[in-house]
Amino acid sequence: MNYKDLFKTVLTLISSPAKAWEEINLEEDKRKVFMTFVYPMIGLCGLSYFIGSLISSGWGGPESFQLAMTRCCAIAVALFGGFFLSAYAINELRIRLCHAQSDVLLAQQFAGYALVITFVIWMIDGILPDLAIIGSVFQFYIVYIVWEGVPVFFKINEKQRFKFTIIVSLLLLICPVIIKFIFNRLTMILN
Repeated sequence: MNYKDLFKTVLTLISSPAKAWEEINLEEDKRKVFMTFVYPMIGLCGLSYFIGSLISSGWGGPESFQLAMTRCCAIAVALFGGFFLSAYAINELRIRLCHAQSDVLLAQQFAGYALVITFVIWMIDGILPDLAIIGSVFQFYIVYIVWEGVPVFFKINEKQRFKFTIIVSLLLLICPVIIKFIFNRLTMILN
């Protein structure tokens, strides 16, 4: 894994999404997003929550390690499940709203890169939970990233672009949160 390219992609997607989406659209292998972007970002988010949990609860014993591992797993499951759930929903939305052919890999590629803001916010939130308010505001930047990527990836006409962008942005924001909520509830019930 080349973390230099990973951070370059993150910075490009955040600073100039239009340029980033053009570069991403040139990738021939749509599955590349898994190994070069999504999985490493999920790993970094999980690591940040693990470290943040150990910092906040200390190294007091096995309970603190268990809490750190539980939080790490919750984030990994939430992001992993949220990624696949949102990609599936985006593909279904394309089929229904745009009358396009099903292309799950295209939807997964788009969702993976569009989740960049969620990844960055959750990474920062893991180590610095006091900045959660700033992250809550900054997460709506995902709308602009999706807005720039929709015409490049999905060839949506201008009439449907706004509606499609809003729905996709909400899916990308809500799906990981729903999975995290369910995972945390199940963890509490099973403990």
